[in-house]
Amino acid sequence: MPTLLLTAHDCVDHVHLVIGSNSIANARCAKSLEVGAKPIVIAPPDAEVHYALKDKIDAGHVQRCTAAFRDEDLTRWGRDEVENVVDAVFVTLGGKESTATRTHISILCRRLRIPVNVLDSPNLCTFSLPSTHSDGPLQIGITTSGKGCKLATRIRREIASLLPPNFGSAVERLGTVRRRIWEEDHRSNQALEDHTAVPENEDDDIAAQKPTFNQLVSESDHAAAKTRRIRWLSQVCEYWPLRRLASITDADIDTILQSYNTTSPSPTSTANTPPLDISTLEIRARPQPRIILAGSGPGSPSLLTLATHRTILTATVILADKLVPSAILDLIPRRTPLHIARKFPGNAEAAQNELLTLGLEALQNGHTVLRLKQGDPYIYGRG
Repeated sequence: MPTLLLTAHDCVDHVHLVIGSNSIANARCAKSLEVGAKPIVIAPPDAEVHYALKDKIDAGHVQRCTAAFRDEDLTRWGRDEVENVVDAVFVTLGGKESTATRTHISILCRRLRIPVNVLDSPNLCTFSLPSTHSDGPLQIGITTSGKGCKLATRIRREIASLLPPNFGSAVERLGTVRRRIWEEDHRSNQALEDHTAVPENEDDDIAAQKPTFNQLVSESDHAAAKTRRIRWLSQVCEYWPLRRLASITDADIDTILQSYNTTSPSPTSTANTPPLDISTLEIRARPQPRIILAGSGPGSPSLLTLATHRTILTATVILADKLVPSAILDLIPRRTPLHIARKFPGNAEAAQNELLTLGLEALQNGHTVLRLKQGDPYIYGRG
């Protein structure tokens, strides 16, 4: 089976026809509004309208046509510039009684070359909506090609959890740097009437690297020197850890742009010097020191929450209760310092104070401290 072509559409001011008024119709309208489209709901007068969808209709965000679907709806509600043909159709009707209607709408849309998505009917769809993670300009879409929607959502959550916080802002900043470098180099080459410097072509879907990507720029290679800033930025995006990329600030953008003399045909004395201090970025990229309180749950590793399991693997210091099961302690990496409370009759308060002192000292030294309690840390007020 051929793979699907994943694309990103600009849907601003497009008209999306949503046939149905259930919870799925509400979700489709919400997604259309999110991307700047204009959803129109087609539902007969006696149809039950989802409460959230009704709120959107009452607020004027969603238009409703109070009638059953008719074939002319596909060529009636669209934009004037496309002769009133709608831009996309979402069929959210369910149940066996609507099978003929869904098939009929799909055939009509295919005939008019209108993208159509039909609920729970991959064979009637010409497109599907992936499970998406959005953070500013960064969008990640996961699809299982209709084989498992819940699985796609799970995979999307797992991938998004690996990204640094607010990584979309870093993508926006790097995009600003790339655009300004390209504009300045273009103006510089035009002023010198020099057309020998050809920037590297880039695209989100290009995976292969050219042989010149990591080639050393020598002082005699004037043409390569003119595009060294954009090449440096491409190498940064390719090789730097994501946390370091996320630590770049607006002030760093100006440092990057000023680090090279773009008007000189040969590399300047700073050409071989990194525009940014890597050690400073590494310090910024380090997680903020904190103390995390978590419980070991019923005692089986398989019953731990994902957050607790991830913290056990990533914490730099762990302070555990004496009653935490050994199966949970076995998950702790060998490199991670572990302190178990030395509680025995008559020493409970001293042991607690010892863990408190160790935790504060580790916090002051920049560590991520996990205070691992037995069971649920908030039962009986122990949290």
